[in-house]
Amino acid sequence: MTMTKAGIVNSVYERVGVTKKEASDYVEAVFETMKETLEDGDSIKVSGFGKFEVRQKGERVGRNPRTGVEIMIPERKVLRFKVSQVLKDDLNN
Repeated sequence: MTMTKAGIVNSVYERVGVTKKEASDYVEAVFETMKETLEDGDSIKVSGFGKFEVRQKGERVGRNPRTGVEIMIPERKVLRFKVSQVLKDDLNN
């Protein structure tokens, strides 16, 4: 089963006791804040959960697996998530 944004909103609605509209606004605000922070190149560390960070990948040579033709893959930013030890332990117990 996959948790969606709507599922998160419903969980906040049920746990916090606010209206669905307010729960939706809260979840949307958290995701927007996270997005803006990552776009600025800053990392996000959530204690007991993990760390989100943007990393720069350099330009490199790639190969089309079907034709074997080499192409240049441009540099780009990638999002990395590193799970905290606390969450790792919770998942494995």
